[in-house]
Amino acid sequence: MDYTKINKYITTQLGENKAYIFLMKVKDLLPIYYVAVRGRDDVPGAVQRVLSKRRIASIKSFILEGNMFFNSFIINWVNQNYPVYIENNSLLIPQISAGAQVIDGQHRLEGLKQACEERPEIGEQSIIVILTQNLTTPEAARIFLNINTEQKPVPASLVYDLFGEVKDKNYYIVRATDIATKLHEDPASPYYQCIKLPGSSQGVGKVDLSAMVNALKQFTTDQGIFNEYNISDFESQYKVISNFFNVLRSYYEKEGSWLKSSNPFMANSGCYAGIEFLCKDLIPKCAERKSFEQATIQKLVPLDKTDLLYKDELKNKQGREQRNIVYQYLKSVLLKDVPMQGEYKF
Repeated sequence: MDYTKINKYITTQLGENKAYIFLMKVKDLLPIYYVAVRGRDDVPGAVQRVLSKRRIASIKSFILEGNMFFNSFIINWVNQNYPVYIENNSLLIPQISAGAQVIDGQHRLEGLKQACEERPEIGEQSIIVILTQNLTTPEAARIFLNINTEQKPVPASLVYDLFGEVKDKNYYIVRATDIATKLHEDPASPYYQCIKLPGSSQGVGKVDLSAMVNALKQFTTDQGIFNEYNISDFESQYKVISNFFNVLRSYYEKEGSWLKSSNPFMANSGCYAGIEFLCKDLIPKCAERKSFEQATIQKLVPLDKTDLLYKDELKNKQGREQRNIVYQYLKSVLLKDVPMQGEYKF
């Protein structure tokens, strides 16, 4: 029996399960892993989904372009006849087919396998492996769920804030999409669970993701209003937008109508107009005061002193005209911040 000898490793715990963390050459891991698919393979630890050929092809291309993975691969050793063991302070892993189940990294490994078939030298590269032994299905499921539900990926456009030189030509659309997605997923957001995502069931959501992205993307370019006022990072842009709509929500919630169909801001045209007003008119006013706090926005847009706008006033109007009505309504309130002629000094 041949063994892969690991001289440097870390022993740790994954919850109640002992685990080893180490570097391993790709060529040594590929022959020993297999994927146990839930609902298909009647073995302990079967938690994986059916492989996606399209995703594997994408990963293969990513690797052939010269990339490698910095995140770990989690495997569960299951062969009882040839266990992993320690000898003379080295970890010995049997080179036996189907000795280890993949808990996390199945698509990456399949992509690596296909890439190695074209370029065998890729097999000499090292990857990070976390190895456990003899996990039960519930134990494997806990690790799998922790990775795939609790550890949510950060917005893709955060990369632009950290590494500005990697921006691609469509970065402003990615940023707009990330903002819209967080508005949908953030429990503190005024649009929490109110945005219609692609593939959503009929009747789910009130504002189309595409409408919100189309409204935002013109302002998230390098020449857009956010960069003009040095509000360039994702979190700051998101805070400005959520604060504004939270102020609108506070006014409509007093009437119990924020989530009602009568609220124009819970529709594509009203949401679009709100974003347009915020970016064209309100951001410069807030920048003058060096504050985008909700209290500042409430003073600038005192809707509690006006009759709230409802959808009834948009009836029989086309989309562009509806947006203009909502935009002019918000602007008319903001104009109250303009001094009277007698207040000016010349």
